[in-house]
Amino acid sequence: MKELNRREFVKTAGAAAGSLILAPSMLSAKAHIGGDDAIRVGLVGCGGRGTGAAVQALLSGQNVRLVAMADAFRDQVDSSYQQIQEEMENNELPADRLSVPEEHKFSGFEGYQKVIPLCDVVILATPPGFRPI
Repeated sequence: MKELNRREFVKTAGAAAGSLILAPSMLSAKAHIGGDDAIRVGLVGCGGRGTGAAVQALLSGQNVRLVAMADAFRDQVDSSYQQIQEEMENNELPADRLSVPEEHKFSGFEGYQKVIPLCDVVILATPPGFRPI
């Protein structure tokens, strides 16, 4: 085994210390402001695939919360919300995992722009031509 000289030790220790100093600044500040460790999920595209993906995320066993939804058509948002609510009841999930207030239900082609800032993760379940660039 190679003997560690002073120069190599200082170089390695400096790199380790530098990474520890930089690590907190690389983490998202928004994730810990409220003191809630839940992963905030948004759904863009409230058809069958999007609804199913949202249900799978909520059933994952992680601390996941659906907080925003968007679709081109408002009736799709409402229908998806109702289906997710039924699935949560059937699987006896805590009601607070589905926390999408009316002001976080968006419709129209620009709805995704309102969902993205509210979430940590966004499920994009729209046809490729309608995905944000």
